[in-house]
Amino acid sequence: MADNRGVVYLEPGKVEVQDIAFPELKNPKGKKITHGVILKVVSTNICGSDQHMVRGRTTAPAGLILGHEITGEVIEAGTDVEFLKKGDLVSVPFNVACGRCRTCKEMKTGICLNVNEGRAGGAYGYVDMGGWIGGQAEYVMVPYADFNLLRFPNKDQAMEKIRDLTMLSDIFPTGFHGAVKAGVGPGTTVYIAGAGPVGLAAAASAQLLGAAVVIVGDMNKARLAHARSFGCETVDLTLDASLTEQITQILGVPEIDCAVDCVGFEASGHGTDSKKEVPAAVLNSLMEITRAGGSIGIPGLYVTEDPGAKDQAAQKGSLSIRFGLGWAKSHSFHTGQTPVMSYNRQLMQAILYDKVQIAKAVNVEVISLDDAPKGYAEFDSGVAKKFVINPHNLIPDVKPKTKAKEVATH
Repeated sequence: MADNRGVVYLEPGKVEVQDIAFPELKNPKGKKITHGVILKVVSTNICGSDQHMVRGRTTAPAGLILGHEITGEVIEAGTDVEFLKKGDLVSVPFNVACGRCRTCKEMKTGICLNVNEGRAGGAYGYVDMGGWIGGQAEYVMVPYADFNLLRFPNKDQAMEKIRDLTMLSDIFPTGFHGAVKAGVGPGTTVYIAGAGPVGLAAAASAQLLGAAVVIVGDMNKARLAHARSFGCETVDLTLDASLTEQITQILGVPEIDCAVDCVGFEASGHGTDSKKEVPAAVLNSLMEITRAGGSIGIPGLYVTEDPGAKDQAAQKGSLSIRFGLGWAKSHSFHTGQTPVMSYNRQLMQAILYDKVQIAKAVNVEVISLDDAPKGYAEFDSGVAKKFVINPHNLIPDVKPKTKAKEVATH
C-alpha cells in the first residue's frame, strides 16, 4: 500500500492519481523544519487556477503535485509548533507565508518575501510559487503552522459544515476580496464578470456585503442559471446586445458602482466574438461600465507567461488594455493574490452562524480522490459545479434540513 497518493499534472489536458511520497517536515530544498505540521487531508478542492496549468496555459512542469485549497486534521506537529495539536481540524490558506517578513507583518500574506526564491508569494502545488507540494492528496505538509492555519473551534460542528468551510482556503476569501476591493457595500450595484466558482463566490460575497443588485455575466447558460438560483441578475455575453445595453435593461442606467473580474487572462470577446480569445476583453469592458470614480477588483488570474496564447504580446503577459479610459474615469484597480488570512476567520464565523451558504452558491459536488481526473475534465467542460475531493471519505453525507410538518390543534 502506498504511503500517500496525489493528483499529478502530466501534460496539457492530463492529470493522474499516483503514489507519491509521504510528507516530511522539510522545505522544498530539503532542509528540515520544526515549524510545520503534517495534515491528513479532509477535503481539497479543484480550482480554476489549477485548470490554467492543466490546459497548458502556464509553464508548469510535468510531475507537479496539484492542489492549494486544503482542509485537514493535524496528525504530526514540529517541535516549534506551540498552538496547534494533534487532532485539530484546520483550514489552510492557499498562501504560503512566513509571518515574519515585512509584507506578512502588513498582512499582505499573498506576497510573502521568504517562501519563494523566484518572486514574492508562495502557494501549494502551483507553478512558480516556491515548490511547495500540493494538497490534492491524502496527506500534506504545511510550514509556519502557528501563523498560517485557521483552527476550527468545534470539530464536530465544523464537519457538519465542511462543504462550506472547505471554501475558506481560497475561493470564498478570493471572491470576497474581489468584492471588497471593488468597493461593494450596502445599496451598491455590482457587476461580476464570470460565473465560474470564483465569480459565484464573489456574487455571494456581494450579497453578504449588502449590495442592492448583483449582476453576473458569462457565456455558459448553466452557470448563469445557477447564479439566478440564489438571487443574482444575469447577462448572457453570447447575445448580440452589448454588455452596456444589457446592464441598462436591468438597472435603467448604463453603469454600475462596482466591478469584479473573476475571469482572468483566458477571456473571450462578447457577442459575435464570444468564441474568440481576447485576453483583455473583461478588463476593458469593466472600465466601460464602471462609474467614474469607481473601483475594479481583479481576483481573476493574470500570468507573467502564457505559452498557449495566440498573441505574441499575451504570451509575455502583455495585454492591450484601454488604460487611458480607466485613467480618465479615475478608476482604482486592485490586483494580485488574495491575502486569505485577512478574511478567513470572519468568513468562518459567517458560515458557522448561518449568514451565508457558500457551498450552495458555488454548487459543491463531493468526489473521491480517484475521480479527480474526471472532475478536472468535467470542470473544464464548463459544468456549473465546484468539485471537492474527499480523499479519506470523511465528508459526511449531510442531508438538507426540512421543516417538521405543522400539526393542527383544535
